[in-house]
Amino acid sequence: MYSLTRVILSKIFVVMLIALLLFYFLFKELFSTFDMVLPAIGILALFFAMILYLLYDSINKIQNQLEKINRHLIDIKPPSKELGNNTFVSREFGVIYNNLNRVLVNAKKREIDKQKYSAKLKLKNHQRSDMLSAIAHEFRNPISAIMGYSQTLEDDKNIPQALREKFLSKIFNNSQKIEDLLARLILWNKFESGKARLHLSSFDLVVLVYEVKQSLEDKYKQRNIIIELIESKKVSIKADRTLMEIVIRNLIENAIKYSQEDVVVSINNKSISIIDKGLGISREDIGKVTKKFYRSDTHSWDNSMGLGLAIVKTILTLHTMNLQIKSTKGVGSSFFFFFYPDAT
Repeated sequence: MYSLTRVILSKIFVVMLIALLLFYFLFKELFSTFDMVLPAIGILALFFAMILYLLYDSINKIQNQLEKINRHLIDIKPPSKELGNNTFVSREFGVIYNNLNRVLVNAKKREIDKQKYSAKLKLKNHQRSDMLSAIAHEFRNPISAIMGYSQTLEDDKNIPQALREKFLSKIFNNSQKIEDLLARLILWNKFESGKARLHLSSFDLVVLVYEVKQSLEDKYKQRNIIIELIESKKVSIKADRTLMEIVIRNLIENAIKYSQEDVVVSINNKSISIIDKGLGISREDIGKVTKKFYRSDTHSWDNSMGLGLAIVKTILTLHTMNLQIKSTKGVGSSFFFFFYPDAT
């Protein structure tokens, strides 16, 4: 591809050559002797040469400026600073460069935004797939149990009363589990949509823990929950009581499910710890267990669709509190958080 200078000058040279020939024949008719024609043609050729040089110099500068603009636009990385008009041979080139610069910057920003949106959409689709898989997994077992026990009761009319009551109890417990799973999904949906609001009130944390203990010991009749009061028998805090009950219930029930020994709830005036002597959590998994829909590949844990600890973390974050975990594989785990005592 020819350069701009070469293309323009070649055309101008042809025009000037034709003009010289025309002037030659014109001068030949005007002047009586050939000696008078040559000087006139020479002076005209010199004039044309000067014009050609000036044009060459101007066009060459224009080409250099265009190449400079091109290099700037090729290397541009947003955000790019505009160059002043004095950088170019004329004001128009500066305006053209800055306009093209803005177009490219905006185009690159849109491309970056598009890539971010695509990545976010891909992540959302992946999470939605994980959620559906988790829901299907969690609901399958209780539904299968309800169907199995119901079918047995339907088929065997002479089943012993004690066994009948046991099966009815199993059906009730699995129905309760489905209700709990649905409640978790509804609560998480509120968090995701930003509709969850705190309803703060002052209450005794110790009383709340004892209420949760009674409820869970009724549910898990073979398990014991030990409450240790380190500093006082009353710890007043200001928080959303309903949500804090969900936090404590989830943490204690989590400890019950993943250990066979007693669960200890230790309370002082600034923090509460739920301690178990269960399977423990590997160092690699500690940072993941509070992520939504996370399920460990190394344990067949009932992780409530991977939402249990994610809900706990979200509720504590709403209260500007932070869930902390200490765990040793094969020894046990401690889940704890610091709270703000109610000074009123």
